[in-house]
This record gives sequence, C-alpha cells and structure tokens, in this order.
Amino acid sequence: TMVDRLVDDHDNAKLLAKGLAEIPGVVVEADEIETNIVIFHLADPSIDSVDVLKRLADAGVKGSNYWGGNIRMVTHYGIERDDIEYALGVIRGVLSPE
Repeated sequence: TMVDRLVDDHDNAKLLAKGLAEIPGVVVEADEIETNIVIFHLADPSIDSVDVLKRLADAGVKGSNYWGGNIRMVTHYGIERDDIEYALGVIRGVLSPE
C-alpha cells in the first residue's frame, strides 16, 4: 500500500549510508545501497555492536544486530530526512563520545 513511498525510503537510505560513510570507524558500501536497507559494520572489532545498538536505542535510534556483527537499519514510512540527520548525529556521538 506504500509503493509510492518507496522512492523516499530509498533516498533516505542512501542519505543514511553516505552519512555513515563519513563517520570514522564505520564501514559501509554507500554506493551499493539500492533499497531501504542499510547494513554496516564497525572497523574496530573490539567495539561491541550489541552495546552500540543499546546506546543508540536509548537515544531513540533503532537498528538490529545482523549476521557477523553487522548493524542493520531500515528506512520506512514515518522516517523522514530530519530523522536521518538526527540518527547520524546520535551515531557520531555514540562512536566518538569525546
């Protein structure tokens, strides 16, 4: 029922991926994002992705643990550009809390 919305969701996913690619320590293939799903991982294997996900959730940013320690985020109805910018700010803060 939300087919017309998919273009916005895919654009938001690309925005998320490009923003993630600019955060030190985040590894994402931003140019390969073709859907509303973004999967990335942390370059430092000593950082616990489950702990990162909990800290993100505490700030209202949802993601899920994905195969091999990757983190999966999905854009969908109700997620707008401002939400992506907010999420990127939270992720930056969680990964570099200085």
